[in-house]
Amino acid sequence: MPHMGYTGCPLDRADHIRRDPDALALARIHGQSRWLVLDNLKPLLTPAGDDLYWARREETGEGPAVFLGLDREGRPCFAIDCAADGLPGRLVDARAAGMRLGDGRAGIVAEARSLLDWHRRHRFCANCGAPTDMAKGGWSRHCNACGADHFPRVDPVVIMLAVRGDHALVGRQHGFPAGFFSALAGFVEPGESLEEAVVRELREEAGLACHSVRYVSSQPWPFPSSLMIGAIAEAESHELQIDGTELEEARWVSRPECAQALAGSGSWSAPPPLAIAHHLLRHWAEGR
Repeated sequence: MPHMGYTGCPLDRADHIRRDPDALALARIHGQSRWLVLDNLKPLLTPAGDDLYWARREETGEGPAVFLGLDREGRPCFAIDCAADGLPGRLVDARAAGMRLGDGRAGIVAEARSLLDWHRRHRFCANCGAPTDMAKGGWSRHCNACGADHFPRVDPVVIMLAVRGDHALVGRQHGFPAGFFSALAGFVEPGESLEEAVVRELREEAGLACHSVRYVSSQPWPFPSSLMIGAIAEAESHELQIDGTELEEARWVSRPECAQALAGSGSWSAPPPLAIAHHLLRHWAEGR
C-alpha cells in the first residue's frame, strides 16, 4: 500500500532517554537540540510552508514541552506548546501540514500534536483529582498526591469497506461537503475485537450483515489521538437500512466508479490521499 499521511515518522523515540532524568536534562541543553513549536496545536512550518521549522531552544517561548526522540543525526527533538511570536515561519493546521509534508515529516506532527493535546486535557489525576506533573519527557503524568501514573491514550477506530461482488459501500455523514463519500468508521467499544467492531458498525450504520473481516492497514490520526484500523468485510446482501443519525446517505459503487472518484472525476468525491479511507478505496479498486 502506498505511503499515507502521518505515517513513517523518521525519529528514534529513544525510550532509554525518556526513562533517564539526567539524559533528558542533557538532551534539553544539547547545543543542537531542535524544537518544533505548536501554537494552539498548529505546527510551525518554514516560511515557504514546505518543511517543519525547527527552532533553537532560546528562540521559543515558555510552555509544556515533550521529547519526541532523536533524528537521524542523533540530535534531540522536542515539541513545545507555546506562542510562535517572532519566529520566521508559517503556522498551519495539522491537516494542512499532513497534506504538505512527505518523507514521514507529517508523522512528527502527528506525534507532537497528539502528545501536547493529551497534556492539555489531562492536567488532573483521574484517580484522586489532584494536579499531575509531566514525567518521562512528556510520555506520562505523575500524581504526587496518590502516586498514580497516567499515560497517553490512543483510541482505536475501525474504518471499513463492506464489499459484495464487484461493489463496495461508501457513505456520507451530515456535514460532509456535497458529493463527498467515504468509508464507514466507528470507535471500537470495550469488550470487543476489531473484527467484532467492524461487523457491529456496519450493522448499526447501514443495516448490513457482514463476515470474513480482513485487515488492510492502519494510520495514526492526531485529532486528537486515534488509530484508524482499515478493513474490508464481505456483505451478505446489497439491502441497506441507513441509520439517519450516523449516516445521511450510502451507496454501492463499482470498481471503475471508485477509480474515477479517486482520480478526481466521476459522480462523487473520494477522500484525499492524506486519509486512510483513500488508500482503502484504492486497495479495493485495484483488486487487491
